[in-house]
Parts: sequence; structure tokens; C-alpha cells
Amino acid sequence: MRIVSGHLKGRRIIAPKKLPVRPTTDMAKEGLFNILNNRIHFQDIEVIDLFAGIGSISFEFASRGTQRITAIDKNYDCIKFLSKTADELEVPLDVIKSDVFDYLLKTPLKADLIFADPPYDLSLENFETIETTVRERKLLNEDGILIIEHSKHSKLDHIKSFQEQRRYGNSVFSFFEMEK
Repeated sequence: MRIVSGHLKGRRIIAPKKLPVRPTTDMAKEGLFNILNNRIHFQDIEVIDLFAGIGSISFEFASRGTQRITAIDKNYDCIKFLSKTADELEVPLDVIKSDVFDYLLKTPLKADLIFADPPYDLSLENFETIETTVRERKLLNEDGILIIEHSKHSKLDHIKSFQEQRRYGNSVFSFFEMEK
């Protein structure tokens, strides 16, 4: 995996093969961040990265100047890798070991952008639970965005706050904006 833009552009992050992850492809990540470039000021936002894995998305935000990033994953080896890599890259990253669903129910944090990249075989009910919990607990700041990455075989356009989706190969980013 490489960082596609920002002050860390071109840096490669090589995770141990034993980690149970499917990092967002460089092509999909570049497409996503091209969309976000026109919507947000990276330096001014707070980001929560759910199912963070090796931190592909977290490190991309950090490279673009985001200072408040919280990365959540339940796998101990992923958490260890995230912390070590954040230290090596000298980027601000608050790493939390937790089940994402438990975290969403308990966190006092609010963010401007919440990114979720769960396993592609996650049940439709669990995809819906992510959006419902974020919406009902009001975990997004005003004008905040929830983005869920999923397989092209999963359809999320029926979920209440769905706005749009963008497809890059087998990956789809569904955007959700909460009502004010």
C-alpha cells in the first residue's frame, strides 16, 4: 500500500502478511480522496476510521494534514502495527483496540467524517447498524459525512441517510449525510 498524496506521498506501508486485512486499493483511495478534496478541508476536520486494519485511510488523512484521527480495530496485531507505523511516520493517530459496534455505542467522540471499511462479507443488518448507530447517537458534527466501503455486491442505497455511491473496481463507497 502507498500513500497517494500529501506530505507522505509515495511512502509505502508494508503490513505483515498474517494480518486479517483487505486494504483499500490505491485506485479506490485516490478516487475517494479526489471526491473529498472538493468537500472538506483536511486540516479542519476530525476523523474516525472504523475497521482501520493497517491504517490505509487514516494515514492518507494524516498525510493531507488532518490532526485529529481516531483509528478503531479489534485485532491486536493491527493495533500494534497502526501504533508502530504512526510513530515511524510521526503522524497523530489515536489508536483504540475495540469492537467497532461496541465502540459506536459507547464513544463520547463526535467527528466530521466517519469512515467504515468492514469486511466485505459483513451482513446487511450490520451495515445498517453502523449507519443507525451513527445517526441515532449523533456521532457526526453538523454537515458530517459517514462513508462505508463495501463490495459491489452489497446494496446500501435503501438505508435512511444514503446520499450517493461511487464505484472503483470491486469497491464501492456509499456516502451518508445525517439530517440536521
